[in-house]
Amino acid sequence: MTATGPRTHDAWLVDLDGTLYHPLPVKLAMAAELALTGWGAVAVVRRFRKEHEAVRDEGARDPFRAQLERTAAALGRDLARVESVIDAWMHARPGKYVRWFRRRPLLAAIAAFRTAGGRTALVSDYPARKKLAALGAEALFDAVVAAGEPGGPERLKPDPDGYLRAAERLGVPAGRCLVLGDRDDADGAAARAAGMDFRRVG
Repeated sequence: MTATGPRTHDAWLVDLDGTLYHPLPVKLAMAAELALTGWGAVAVVRRFRKEHEAVRDEGARDPFRAQLERTAAALGRDLARVESVIDAWMHARPGKYVRWFRRRPLLAAIAAFRTAGGRTALVSDYPARKKLAALGAEALFDAVVAAGEPGGPERLKPDPDGYLRAAERLGVPAGRCLVLGDRDDADGAAARAAGMDFRRVG
């Protein structure tokens, strides 16, 4: 992907997980780390991921909080403890791996698009700041719309809320936005529902 030639979009709205980095080696590395040192966290992480899909299907508002609360209730765990485990194992610890496996050509294309005058936003169904910092990509985005962070989406993809919020924050009409993501059933469906173009990464 390049940012050369006539610009057909004024904004790129970019997914994080699986899009800005290659997901398989990161998942394998985290699975190994969990098996070796994260015995107490395995059940929490697995349940949280299961609740993510349930929250997505139900269209729950404040989805990240809903996932945490449902995970805590299902496991009979303290909510603050669940939140600490998820922050460590899904947002902080993966940082050392996502940097190794970042998609360098895509990051370079995003930088070139911004240099050419394009606007960019990151849109994620999970908190994004720690992974963005690990990727060294914080400066590539004019806006961040991430679940679990202030101003995040009220509903998860394929609901278009996150992408529509990003376009509004950038001041760019939906029809002039290109969504970049790794899942057609989530990013692609959300883009189409928002009236945006979609390009699959992966």
